[in-house]
Amino acid sequence: MNIGQASRASGVSSKMIRYYEQTGLIPKAARQDSGYRDYDEADIHRLRFIRSARDLGFTVEQIGELLALWSDRERASADVKALALGHVDALKQKQAEIAAMIATLENLAKRCHGDDRPDCPIIEGLAENDGDLTAKARPRRFGKVDELRT
Repeated sequence: MNIGQASRASGVSSKMIRYYEQTGLIPKAARQDSGYRDYDEADIHRLRFIRSARDLGFTVEQIGELLALWSDRERASADVKALALGHVDALKQKQAEIAAMIATLENLAKRCHGDDRPDCPIIEGLAENDGDLTAKARPRRFGKVDELRT
């Protein structure tokens, strides 16, 4: 099948299929006599695997590792689990950072009158910060003694 058909069958855009070929996540497609790329069911299966991994937020590098583990029938499932749990930790960190951003923006917006006056705590907060507006909103990661101090 050509790249358009492969795209529809896998749910991966043609542009991303070409990118995955460039990065080596999928092998270079065979070419038809007309010069069009020619994909088979194994390619579609691999593209669906990649799409699933991307939907879970894995990076291209991590997907490369997952593909290597997927094709290695001698691998231990512990290796796959370690990669997945490492990604879970990274997602939780991102979640905490996003929560801190939300809290900061909500706080700034709460202090803004939102009227016709030019003064705005949101703009002032962005202009006068020390480079880290979210530091105060970030969750603390210390023991109970430190939690009591906040």
